[in-house]
Amino acid sequence: MRGRIEKALSGFYYVNTGSEVLQCRARGKFRREGMSPMVGDWVQVRELGNGEGFVEAVEERKNIFSRPAAANIDQLVIIAANAIPVTDPYLIDRISAIAALKGCEVLVVLNKCDLDPAEELYAIYRASAIPVLRVSAETGEGLDELRQAIAGKLSAFTGNSGVGKSSILNALDPAFALPVGEVSKALGRGRHTTRHVEMFSLGGDTYVIDTPGFSSFDTEELNLELKRRLPETFPEFAPYVDECRFVGCRHVKEKGCAVLAAMKEGKIPRSRHASYVRLAEELKDVNEWDKK
Repeated sequence: MRGRIEKALSGFYYVNTGSEVLQCRARGKFRREGMSPMVGDWVQVRELGNGEGFVEAVEERKNIFSRPAAANIDQLVIIAANAIPVTDPYLIDRISAIAALKGCEVLVVLNKCDLDPAEELYAIYRASAIPVLRVSAETGEGLDELRQAIAGKLSAFTGNSGVGKSSILNALDPAFALPVGEVSKALGRGRHTTRHVEMFSLGGDTYVIDTPGFSSFDTEELNLELKRRLPETFPEFAPYVDECRFVGCRHVKEKGCAVLAAMKEGKIPRSRHASYVRLAEELKDVNEWDKK
């Protein structure tokens, strides 16, 4: 029987077969092979009766995120805000680069626009190759556009804690009734209310995953492949990378760099290039012998 894992919790996998949700354990072979089923996986299950079963096999995956542990994500929805807590653009760009490496679309959603319209963040991403929307979970502003942007996809929602991921999901469908935490004015950040990864249906072929905050994106994702392919994970660089004077240009401070020229001419947002340079610096000590 075929199904999709909606939730993984305490060693159990909750598999939606279309007719019911089975509480499943995974076969021992997964542990021996060093592999774990993930939320979003399409799997083959053996039904045992009484709503229980075993995960027998995991079908080929489109992509994998190690933290949060999820697979087959079509789109990463990065929730940000310019109201407490304020989102650093570098956090958005770091996660969007990881998503691009995995062949995953990215959408930036600026929440709490009833409190602050986030003009600077909006301007950055309007001028980038990443689509951006402004919404308010409180007033409903922009939610119709968000519904259109996620229709027919499996979208994972992420963002810094307290920015309103769960609030947006509750606004999209109050039946989710996800817990929402308070934001600390002293610390400028929220408490983690999402403790595990879970997939929810918005009807039809539209699914969303609520994930813990940015801190859950493990540094395992900052790997050798990302180092090698970093320029292509910033899609607005694409028209210029082949115009650089020298082959192998790092696009950081080299003479004759077409990417730098485009940035200085305002064709690439300065903030995006600054994030690229910062990420390149983070990755410089990742070496071939570190590859697992």
